[in-house]
Amino acid sequence: MEGDEIMEDTKVKVNIDDKLYLNTYNVDTLSHLAIKDQKICENCKEKTCTFICPARVYECKDGYVTVGYEGCLECGACRIACSHDNIDWNFPRGGFGIQFRLA
Repeated sequence: MEGDEIMEDTKVKVNIDDKLYLNTYNVDTLSHLAIKDQKICENCKEKTCTFICPARVYECKDGYVTVGYEGCLECGACRIACSHDNIDWNFPRGGFGIQFRLA
């Protein structure tokens, strides 16, 4: 096949941290996420919120769950995964939150 170029199909592997780095945030001073009752978290053995969140918003320190709402991807996985319905989850106020960039 003269004149025809052979195109190679190449796949570029990108990890989730590289993709998350492209996102930008307009961070509000008010959190749109809250733990309803910290005592429930203290007694929760699974602490699902700490590993189900792709943005690692929830962290457990000495049995106490902290919320770093500033990096939230607004996916809602935390409230669905919490078997105790202990996360008060709302969308951020208008104009605030994440701006996805897919490039």
